Amino acid sequence: MIIGITGTKASGKGIITEILKEKGFLYTSTSDQVRKEAANRGLTNYAIKDLQDIGNDIRDKFGPEELVRRCLQELTEKNNIVIDGIRNPGEIVEIKKMGGIMIAVDAPVKLRFERLLARKRSSDPQTLGEFEVMEARDRGNKESNIGQQVDKCIEMSDHKIINDSTLETLKTKIEYILLKSSTSKKRPNWDEYFMEICKAVATRATCDRGKSGCVIAKNKQILVTGYVGAPKNLPHCDEVGHQMKTITHEDGSQTQHCVRTTHAEQNAICQAAKLGIPIEGATVYCKMTPCSACAKMIINSGIIRVVCEKRYHAGKESEEMFKTACIELETLNDEIETYKNQ
Repeated sequence: MIIGITGTKASGKGIITEILKEKGFLYTSTSDQVRKEAANRGLTNYAIKDLQDIGNDIRDKFGPEELVRRCLQELTEKNNIVIDGIRNPGEIVEIKKMGGIMIAVDAPVKLRFERLLARKRSSDPQTLGEFEVMEARDRGNKESNIGQQVDKCIEMSDHKIINDSTLETLKTKIEYILLKSSTSKKRPNWDEYFMEICKAVATRATCDRGKSGCVIAKNKQILVTGYVGAPKNLPHCDEVGHQMKTITHEDGSQTQHCVRTTHAEQNAICQAAKLGIPIEGATVYCKMTPCSACAKMIINSGIIRVVCEKRYHAGKESEEMFKTACIELETLNDEIETYKNQ
């Protein structure tokens, strides 16, 4: 397996490569190739801008995929490889030609600047203003097609991670990506196991805007499940269509929601109440960050942990509620899930 790593400066790309190295991946980096080129050109006291110029020059002269080719030429063993420092779409095309996948990582800018200062590299900017100028170029501002294009690389990636939590959370997300990407029959951990069951439950959903399922488990046992659908004895969206309402949020933005259905998390909690199954201290598994209404039910039901496959584009309020209520929220893939507007 070949894995390419892209992302913003000091977002945690190096930590991800260390996690993969612990799992037996061989490491190589386009940034190391640029530094070698700088040494070949007699440069020793250089700044990040100099390295960006050299990287652009290499891609301009030899093709946008050249740095990836140089990385692979140095490795004789080609089984499991992680290539760090991907900054141009041409490099991603080359990785995917070889059947590889891309992981993108990001984090809040102030947190990344603090991390950058902590690593104490002489070539790094020393003020937030300098950092933002360097970052703008890295993301693709005023850059040509052969230049730094990190924003485009993030868009092209197969998996997206927001690295603003603990190392253990980051390791869990990498484990999930490896499981999803591996062709081997690796035994899943418990979170992966219940999430796959959650997906099977979702196939029963009756609203095609967001076919979601939910599993509530405790002590490695499934307690109840639920999926999106209309209340009992009422017509489903699949039968009579959606019942749409427009919601206006505090920031003035508007989103559309189907109000015919009961959400998967709500159905699972109601099922537990109906059957007299205690769910206090349990974990809920769901497709995306629960909505605010589901979040309130989860909090009041005594559930202590929420595991989502993806983030919900309107899930910020729920994230804040879980944080305040001291409920653990874990997202396996930081890709943003959006509903269809129909």
